[in-house]
Amino acid sequence: MKLQNFFLIAVFIAFTGYTAAVVVDYGLTGFVDVAMAGGWALQIFIDLCVALTAFMVWMFGDAKERGIAAWPYAIGILCTGSVAALAYLVHRSFREPSGATGARPAHA
Repeated sequence: MKLQNFFLIAVFIAFTGYTAAVVVDYGLTGFVDVAMAGGWALQIFIDLCVALTAFMVWMFGDAKERGIAAWPYAIGILCTGSVAALAYLVHRSFREPSGATGARPAHA
């Protein structure tokens, strides 16, 4: 297993565990109270929404290249946020793009 796969899996497990503990303590909508406090809390929430939306846009193209169904991850992102995004990255790390020859494309 590649080091990057191990790292992704470790982060996914740790973050999912922490998220589950927070949900148990504060409920599924506890983040709304925090975000509505305004100021930095709202800015961080909006920033997360922007980042996850950008991730989903990228994910659909990437998933098509790799033959991965993106819609379950998109629904997961809407329900769990970064947990599902990390799950996609773990899944992606084990799938090569369709037609991959093993060579990396040159960047301009």
